[in-house]
Amino acid sequence: MNHLPVIVGFGGYNAAGRSSFHHAYRRTVLGSLDNQQRVRTLLGLATMMKLVEHRDGAYFEYGHADGEPMSAQQVADRYSTTIEQNTLIRRIHKAYFDVDAVPGVNDVELSSEDASVFTINRRDLPSPIPSNWVMETVDDKTVRVSISGGLSVKMESFRTFDVQSAGILPTGFIPSEQYNSRFHPKGLQLTVLAASDAINSVGIPWDDIMAKVDPDQVAVFAASGLGQTDDYGIGGYMQSRLRSSRPTSKQMALGLNSMVADFVNAYVCGSVGTTGAASGACATFLYNLRLAVDDIKAGRHRVVICGSSEAPVTPEVMEGFAAMSALGTDDRLAKLDNSDVCDHRRASRPFAENAGFTMGESGQFFILMDDKLALELGADIYGAVPDVFVNADGYKKSISSPGAGNYVTMAKAVASAQSIVGEESVRERSYIQAHGSSTPQNRITESMIFDKVAAGFGIENWPVTAVKAYVGHPLGPASGDQLASTLGSFAHNIIPSIHTIDKVADDVIDQRLEILVEDKQASMDVAFLNSKGFGGNNATASVLSPDVVESMMLSRYGAEKMAEYEAKRAEVRVVAANYDKAATDGDLNVIYNFGTGIIEDHEIEIQQESMKVGDFVNSINLSFENPYADMVG
Repeated sequence: MNHLPVIVGFGGYNAAGRSSFHHAYRRTVLGSLDNQQRVRTLLGLATMMKLVEHRDGAYFEYGHADGEPMSAQQVADRYSTTIEQNTLIRRIHKAYFDVDAVPGVNDVELSSEDASVFTINRRDLPSPIPSNWVMETVDDKTVRVSISGGLSVKMESFRTFDVQSAGILPTGFIPSEQYNSRFHPKGLQLTVLAASDAINSVGIPWDDIMAKVDPDQVAVFAASGLGQTDDYGIGGYMQSRLRSSRPTSKQMALGLNSMVADFVNAYVCGSVGTTGAASGACATFLYNLRLAVDDIKAGRHRVVICGSSEAPVTPEVMEGFAAMSALGTDDRLAKLDNSDVCDHRRASRPFAENAGFTMGESGQFFILMDDKLALELGADIYGAVPDVFVNADGYKKSISSPGAGNYVTMAKAVASAQSIVGEESVRERSYIQAHGSSTPQNRITESMIFDKVAAGFGIENWPVTAVKAYVGHPLGPASGDQLASTLGSFAHNIIPSIHTIDKVADDVIDQRLEILVEDKQASMDVAFLNSKGFGGNNATASVLSPDVVESMMLSRYGAEKMAEYEAKRAEVRVVAANYDKAATDGDLNVIYNFGTGIIEDHEIEIQQESMKVGDFVNSINLSFENPYADMVG
């Protein structure tokens, strides 16, 4: 019997807000929500963005203790415009960097007919001393230098950045303020917040989950694509000497892309189970999801925390992609609209006339269990991931160009889903979360793949959307954004449109596709998450709706077991809803255990068939059968 990997909790943060309980998803379909859902969504963003604070059962303007109390409806009415303008893709503001004055260094050659004379601190002298320098001691700390001929210097300069839009976190929400971040790179700050949100969303205390499984039946699979590239990570480490400073003891270690998983183990869940960090460029999240799915199906693990986190909205990273002509510059975006001014909010335009992708930042985590454990615990089920397929492109002319691998992953994912839910569900009640990077090449090649797969499986008018139109491209976590959005569509029966486009580009191959330019009201059984990464890192996941999963579980376990499960689930939902209410009111309950719960050597007991580790309720099994018994004489 194959175990079904079910999603029992999820959380994270991106340009649309908090992911758990579909908050970020609802920001992307705000215009299609009823008033109650709209108010709830805006309220959560208002507290995140420090527009209001919750006190004594009412809401007040943030920082104004003597202000007038407001209801949730009044908050939504008062701040809706501010919230909408300061979420999703927009112009990069100075809290990140000044796009009108990005610092740099120019090499300058100075020359003079007369000798140049200046004083300099002795400790600042270059090594070796240039041959045309003549030095004279002024005092113990200072020397006078005379130079004949030229002098090479580096001069600080500032320039206007060509790319000024990104999918940045809601304005006013600062991850480092949510816990004692201790100089963590921003990608790791997002890791702590996102993993905490995911665990809290389950509605079952983590210790209660651990009491049901052995310590080594838990795994954490997570990574970033580039690593932590800001000043507290590899970015600062690489630039320190050029900035006349020294690297710190933390920058190198915290910059590693595997540190995303390490932080979850060490500071959020305290796991001694399996850990791993698979990187695959833009497909990084799906690579880690594949590890989670395969291990749960095979019975190697019963609980997996899976995710990705990245904060690449920095001048250096963005300039690197811009040098490849991969990012949409302000100049090219303005030309698309026949204007002199760029519309930053419409920077990402998948499958339309476009000019390149838009950088984003995100941290997304998901809690997966095998279906039997979810049933036993009464865990709420948001969906299931039966398969993730990964295939390379074969020989390539250019490392960044697309190839054959994505045809393989898409075809396999559709065939796999069809074997589970049947042809009708796939043909009539499935849709695609496209990679949708918003590059001219992607709109042609990815649509061609979808259209050809649709023809092969007899699919007509296959709905296609792309969440990058709302939150940009955060590299490693991109498909985490896709999955969080997909779970929202399952819950609300609304597929978000590609809201930044008016029409599909003429060169897109869409004879069998319905590329959404308006939100689509639809109940779906299956979604396909597609990712195309540099180097031929192709991945496609199939995701089943909670209705489909519940039907499957009913067939496997019967009505009596399911009734018992539903009774337990009702209690779990109350706990989860209490967390959601608190988080919406501004209490994120970030889990960050620094220096607590450390397992000492004397707390480890080893016997021949089992070992006891620390305070874990259950032991680790050491009784192994020889898998190669047929090879032993």
